Amino acid sequence: MFVLGRALEMSGLVDGLTARAVSARVNPDLLVAGTLAGSGVASAFLMNDTVAVVGTPVAIGIARARGLAPRVFLLALAFGVTLGSVPSPIGNPQNLLIALHSHAAGGAALARPFPTFFAWLIVPTLASLLLAYAVLRVTFPGDFRPGLPQRAEAGRRDPALARLAWAALGVLVLLIAARVVSSIGGNEGMRLTVIALVPAAILLLLSPRRFALASGADGRTLLFFAALFVVVAAVGASGVVADFAARLGPGVSEPGLVLVASGGLSQVVSNVPLVALYLRVLDGTGASEAALMALAAGSTLAGNLTILGAASNVIIVEHAERRFSVRIGFFEFLRAGAPVTLGSLAICWVVLR
Repeated sequence: MFVLGRALEMSGLVDGLTARAVSARVNPDLLVAGTLAGSGVASAFLMNDTVAVVGTPVAIGIARARGLAPRVFLLALAFGVTLGSVPSPIGNPQNLLIALHSHAAGGAALARPFPTFFAWLIVPTLASLLLAYAVLRVTFPGDFRPGLPQRAEAGRRDPALARLAWAALGVLVLLIAARVVSSIGGNEGMRLTVIALVPAAILLLLSPRRFALASGADGRTLLFFAALFVVVAAVGASGVVADFAARLGPGVSEPGLVLVASGGLSQVVSNVPLVALYLRVLDGTGASEAALMALAAGSTLAGNLTILGAASNVIIVEHAERRFSVRIGFFEFLRAGAPVTLGSLAICWVVLR
């Protein structure tokens, strides 16, 4: 996905998208709201990490061209990709685990994952997106005041690479669509790793700028994730999370408890392995659809609390600092992330309990 994001940027397609967004002379409030809404809708279909990679240069380009602080746009992007992934079984990896888990809900997988996720979680998602905008508006009012616009660096447009990037993006969308159809039928379908590798292979094999594209893979971020998975695997193997869930007793499948427990534990253990462990705990308990949706919502929404709460957050923050020298501090993120997380969890509590 880093390679595809780099191709979209190097080809000039990202600059074109930024230019079109800037040419619409809307006020900063609508631009920030549009960033939240657009990234939210995109992440429901393309997975949140994909949107984080592609959306970072667009968000920064729009902000600088309009003389606005990039910080609020990056935060809107981070919150948008996390919140938008909640009502979709393919919006993030943990939702996909829940949708395909063959023993959930008393021994049967969700019969219709897409309608089920949408019906339970679309209303809290929309309410949470509105909340996120309100929090950003109140927390960083100065970031909505236009300053001196910066002329965007005119990146050299590469028509050949642009065509190839469009083709790779089209292949990605088709593969994801095939995965959606397969999941509706109860089959796992093509692995996500293959879905990501195919468009990257198209670019690296067919473009003469393959070495420049390969440099778009952020080695530091990938190393961070590799180390994180090692730590998470150790925590999972220790049995700490499973033991804690067992101590919750018969109420372990109660939606309100699932929401709070998954949201809290996601701050200690990464949300994907946490969901995998929690699904095992729910096996045989007769867990309801509401409990499964609470697990999806709690584990995902918890990612908005801190930079380290979601992989997409790390991608956005690292990409912005490394490529564009735009830095978001841990406590800056937390100032907005805490009320967004607590508020969105409260909304889901009302809907799911």
